Amino acid sequence: MLSLCCEPIVKAIIDGMTGWTLSSGKIANDQMSLLVEACRLALIIRWDGEHHDYFWKKGIDKVLLDLLLEKFRNGQSVHLLTLEEQMSEAQEALKADVLLVLRPYMWDILGWLAIYCREDFNPNIHSHELLIDMLIRCACLTFTDSVRKGWQICQSDLSETFRSESASRAVLMMIYSPCKYIASKARSMLSEILKPTGKEYLKHSLRVLNFTLTRDNFGIPDMLQTGINLVALTCCACLPWYRSYIVKSGGVKTLLAFIKWCLSNDVHIGRLSFAPHLHNIFSQRLCCWVCKEDWEGNDILLLYGLWGLAELLHYGSISKNVDIFSGQVEYTEAQFVRMLQEICSDNSALGLKWNAAYILSYFGFYGFPCKLGRRIGKALDENEFADTRIILAKGESMSVHGVVLAIRCPSLLPPEELSHDEKASDGSSGRCAVDKQYGKFKKDIRLSSHVDNQALSKLLKFVYLGYLHAGDEHVKKLNILAKHCSLQPLSTMLGRRRPKWGTLFPIYDLTPALALTGHHFSDIILKPKETESICWKCRTCSLSLPHMHAHKVVLSSSCDYLRALFQSGMQESRSQTIEVPVSWEAMIKLVNWFYTDELPKPSSGCLWDNMDDEEKLHQLQQYLELCWLAEFWFLEDVQDISYKVIVSCLDSARQLSIKIIKIASELSLWKLAEVAANYLAPFYRQLCHTGDLEALNEELVDMIRDASVRLSQEG
Repeated sequence: MLSLCCEPIVKAIIDGMTGWTLSSGKIANDQMSLLVEACRLALIIRWDGEHHDYFWKKGIDKVLLDLLLEKFRNGQSVHLLTLEEQMSEAQEALKADVLLVLRPYMWDILGWLAIYCREDFNPNIHSHELLIDMLIRCACLTFTDSVRKGWQICQSDLSETFRSESASRAVLMMIYSPCKYIASKARSMLSEILKPTGKEYLKHSLRVLNFTLTRDNFGIPDMLQTGINLVALTCCACLPWYRSYIVKSGGVKTLLAFIKWCLSNDVHIGRLSFAPHLHNIFSQRLCCWVCKEDWEGNDILLLYGLWGLAELLHYGSISKNVDIFSGQVEYTEAQFVRMLQEICSDNSALGLKWNAAYILSYFGFYGFPCKLGRRIGKALDENEFADTRIILAKGESMSVHGVVLAIRCPSLLPPEELSHDEKASDGSSGRCAVDKQYGKFKKDIRLSSHVDNQALSKLLKFVYLGYLHAGDEHVKKLNILAKHCSLQPLSTMLGRRRPKWGTLFPIYDLTPALALTGHHFSDIILKPKETESICWKCRTCSLSLPHMHAHKVVLSSSCDYLRALFQSGMQESRSQTIEVPVSWEAMIKLVNWFYTDELPKPSSGCLWDNMDDEEKLHQLQQYLELCWLAEFWFLEDVQDISYKVIVSCLDSARQLSIKIIKIASELSLWKLAEVAANYLAPFYRQLCHTGDLEALNEELVDMIRDASVRLSQEG
């Protein structure tokens, strides 16, 4: 929608935010309703895009300043005031109780504008820099005031604290804005405002965090105040004097303890809990739509904790990482590193993943740890299924897998190896010698003498594992090699550049290997069990039935059963085809898991609700097949995911339980059969009268009856 009519939408929002007048210090109810809706709609700037440019062109800074300091609408010009007068006027105007309900929206808008602002943004092009300066000053004043009130008063007005949270968040976003102008102004103004009592503020913030670690009961007001104090530490971490004070006062260990506390106690809270102004019917998940690009997620406190620690590490406030963990028995550096790697590997929000990866770089781990990388990484040190040999200048060689290089680092392969249409070279070029052995190609790739052996070895770790471990002495050579190989995400981590808000986290995805590019390296064909007649034509081979060209290195890395099969020496190990005993649809899902570590989920929301029972059963049957095969092939993750999918879908389609229990019993999936029996238990007598149980064998009927008896005894 924004791409189609961006400018008219922005103009309508700005018109809604400016069409108001004060009468006896008040605004008419209809005007206030319009203002609130316009401000709420203006939060579309939480997403990056060209609409940000239109907001600046339409004078969003002047609009926000008018809403914050309404007296400036009455002919008083900001730029005619001295700095002291601006500070005084801002403090007085912020005390006014007019338009207080809009303050959280205004701070959020300001924060989003700052965090997505371009590095070379010039405030004088569409506005006047003094307008932006005044907005920054107002946010900093509100922020420091919120910290002061939290310090002096145990229980302040909750609605005021909610407004303070939005202001503190806006300051955080401005301080770490990509825009040099906004970031430098925010830092200088915050430093100036903090001068009189900044040290006491930080003392209070650290005291609040340390007290939090000892508490059992932790309500929303406490979390809110904790969040504001975490933001205070993170903001002050970029100010030299305050940063030094934080470190000397044990702030690093406090943040470490807080991060551990969040993870150990499963403290999950999203920003919606801190921001009631964001609550409306559109703020929740809409039907079947799921946003996979959420930066903050439901761990806002953990995000602030990681962010603050990352900034202290970034500025070199800690001479040696070992100092952080001195005197700690329960929480070692190795444990902390594993914890960060788990955050990168699980389903955490993007902001958590980026900050965890960023912190890991200060412990010598560069890249993006993930589950699939850990599995594929096992193949690097083994020659099994390797089809490519990299020959170094000194005659040393490394055995690698062409398919992994083709997808993860194609620059290491000669261009002709990436062309699936090109015939094999006869080796006349001297760069790539090809011969055919045992039905697969063997390739030799000679690298320049300028390539450092150690750097290449570590780079291959990144290619396979998703991350590498290196000392500072190797970083420069690694960075040169990473840039030469167009591995920009790795180069970003090696350079320890701050992650930019909203940037997608690099994913380990080998699915391009299933396309024509990967067919060139395929050494195994997967065929499902008998399928209905499907018109099938393969662009790579002459097989006329549905099949997939796969790669033994990928399959064996994730499946011990297939690994043993390929290495057994039996006839099956030499076969170029494996029959997977599941349907075509189920096999597609399974292969997707092998190549992405993600098992595609069935349709959800209204898409699921609007399916007829036959289609729902067809989808669930695929997961029943996978659950059975996963037990046979020792794929615990696939079995666990499939089980949860079936149980979740049955909960909203219990009428399928009769058919599911029958299929589950045929596949000896007795745990799932028990689940279906429990869903059928309340209707046991009714099912007996209708004759629906006649389709089941005696064992299953007894299972349902027993579940019904247990239910009646519990009831």
